[in-house]
Amino acid sequence: MKKLVISTGAGMSAESGIATFRDSGGLWDKYPVMDVASADGFARNPALVHEFYNQRRRELVAAEPNAGHRAIVDLERLFNVYVITQNVDNLHERAGSGKVLHLHGELMKVRALDDESLVYTLPDALVGSPDPLATSVDTVIDGHKVRPHIVFFQEAVPNFEPATEIAAEADIFVVIGTSMNVYPAAALLRYVRPGVPVYYIDPNPATVPDYVTVIRAGASEGLARLAAILGADA
Repeated sequence: MKKLVISTGAGMSAESGIATFRDSGGLWDKYPVMDVASADGFARNPALVHEFYNQRRRELVAAEPNAGHRAIVDLERLFNVYVITQNVDNLHERAGSGKVLHLHGELMKVRALDDESLVYTLPDALVGSPDPLATSVDTVIDGHKVRPHIVFFQEAVPNFEPATEIAAEADIFVVIGTSMNVYPAAALLRYVRPGVPVYYIDPNPATVPDYVTVIRAGASEGLARLAAILGADA
């Protein structure tokens, strides 16, 4: 069975109502990015950062996987599918994808400040409680102060090397819903073996090399078109 590797960005979840970060009207137009999503910002005001991500969690709990997420799951009938996502939401998993690697962390998880190996998955009910996680600096789980399990600006991306290894093994490589300007994720294309078919799905695609087949569409429509192409080639 061929290995189909799919790299997804914010456009993958936009149809589920998840706010994008970089688009016009996105989160970075509303919040000072270095205040709520950087290592320095967390050091200065952890309560502000926690509340920012609590709001993102409340939005996520209310959202549902879209047709694009489900289309990726359907492709598992034909291919050995791996998803590498820049998204911190859990919509791929909730749709049923079995192999998902998160480059930038996971929104519904926090980890201990004094031991990063201690990672806790938050129950959905917690984020809607009147005392949401970490509205104060002293919020603890099992005696540990915690932080969002998110890769902040100014921090390394620990899952990038595993992602490059997955990309290098791809028989087909697909990029969905990304500006191709977010590094290191945008560099994954460099690790795909020469001659491997590459598809790029986006309604406003960035400039890409000539060997990339561009499908100018949103995630759901683009994946339906891709499934028709790959089904014929499977």
